[in-house]
Parts: sequence; structure tokens; C-alpha cells
Amino acid sequence: MREKVVVFSGAGISAESGLPTFRGADGLWRNHSVYDVATPEAWARDPQLVLDFYNERRQLLRRVQPNAAHRALAALEQYHEVVIVTQNVDDLHERAGSRGVIHLHGELMKARSSERETLVYPLGERDIQLGDLCELGSQLRPHVVWFGESVHNTDQACNHIAQADKLLVVGTSLSVYPAAGFITLAPDKTERYLIAPEVDSLPDGFVWLKGTAAEQIPPLLQSWMN
Repeated sequence: MREKVVVFSGAGISAESGLPTFRGADGLWRNHSVYDVATPEAWARDPQLVLDFYNERRQLLRRVQPNAAHRALAALEQYHEVVIVTQNVDDLHERAGSRGVIHLHGELMKARSSERETLVYPLGERDIQLGDLCELGSQLRPHVVWFGESVHNTDQACNHIAQADKLLVVGTSLSVYPAAGFITLAPDKTERYLIAPEVDSLPDGFVWLKGTAAEQIPPLLQSWMN
């Protein structure tokens, strides 16, 4: 029987592909705090610095590949309805073949208008430079959610979680709100799984599978396919 599987993914799953987490080990990038490169105020103050930060991250993303966890989630679509709600701005889920991906914090491989956020453009192999303009004549900016900005696609994500037969949380500490609160919307009947090397506290109703995404996701999903 086809079931609705909702996956809530965070930076840990991408870190296993060699992509550093957003904040990094010390919260710094070239001696700059992430708040110097990931806020609307930073963009207004020094757009070149912000563009350099995201261009560098984008170039690194192009050099890494989806891992076994990403590929297993894509393969599961042959057997179940799979929706991935991700806090990640990378495109590794899509590159692995997943089709139902909802990005809460934007997409690194896209640019958008500084004037109208609905004007979004795929970047392909390009980066964003000062002087790159949208069709309205305003500077293009990264299509990512900065600190102080509203999370994307919240209604869509919440609706899917509220209909889940299975909910799999992976690669996230569940410390970034409001997104982390979405998992509480799953109905009582939902099977809940959390994959993580360590947990401080296990959310109610979840089964903890200790290990990394690449270790635990393929065998778990294989059991669901069978």
C-alpha cells in the first residue's frame, strides 16, 4: 500500500556530502559572523560581501554530490508518495532525483529580485555579481531566507505533515523555529522516526535511530519498500 512519507531534513544530511553547515564550527566566515552576511541589514550595508559569501557557498555546492541518504529518498518515490520538507538551501535532494521538495529557507541555486521576491531566476552555472539586475531594474540577491525574514512555503509544508503516514526527521537539531515546530502537526497515527548520532531530548512519539543519515536511511527505507 502506498503511504504518504514526509521527510523533514536539515543541514546534517548535506554535511555528509561534504557541504559545511551554514553556521560552521565557529559561526564565522573569513572572520565575519554569519549575521554580517545573512541579514537584510548586511545586504543594505555591504552587498558585495554578501554576494561573495553566497557565491563561494554556491561554488562549493557544485563540487559535491548527493550521498546514499539522498539517493535512497529519491528511490522511495517508486513505492510511496514522498514529500521532503527541507531547511537546506542546497539542491542535493533534487539532484538525487527527488521531485517533491519543499524549501523552507530558499534555494542557493536561484537568484531573486531585491524589489519583488516573486521574481526568481535559476542560476545554473552562473553566480550573482553587483550589477546583475532583474527585469524591474533592481539588483539580484540570493534566493535565501535571511535572519529576520519570513520562512517560505509554511502552509504547504504544514499541510503535508498533517497528512503524513510516516514522518522522518533527519539532519536537524530541531532548534530553528518556526520550522522545527512543524513536526508537532503530524496526526496521532503517524509513525515517527528521528535519525541522529546523538539527541539531547527525543520528541514525543519518535523512534530514535542512532547514526548518520547515510548509515540509517537506506536500510530503513528498504524495509518500507518491502
